Amino acid sequence: MGQSKPIRPTAIVVEDDDIQREMLALLLEESNFDVLQCEDAETAALALKVRHPSLMVTDVNLVGKMDGVDLAHFAQQYNADMRIIVISGRPLPRPLPPGAKFFTKPVYPTVLLAEAGQ
Repeated sequence: MGQSKPIRPTAIVVEDDDIQREMLALLLEESNFDVLQCEDAETAALALKVRHPSLMVTDVNLVGKMDGVDLAHFAQQYNADMRIIVISGRPLPRPLPPGAKFFTKPVYPTVLLAEAGQ
């Protein structure tokens, strides 16, 4: 009989910069998350519906029609229990949904992981 693998929580990282997205994903994978990487909010919105992640980390400035703040509102309406972290090198253009956290870049790994709940 094979051993069962422990269930790992799923996180979505939404960042249009390939290097930053990969760095965030690697950090979360090393902290026991299965990570889906998306470069735009529209792809992330589809992934939210299919994979039901427990965490989403998104940049504010993204390619496409939605930015990270729009995506945070969408994610919070879709799953109120999901932890949402929004990051940017600039001030927020408008308020985030209740419960979402904002960090300015650069985000320190220990701060991100503490908020991620791992």
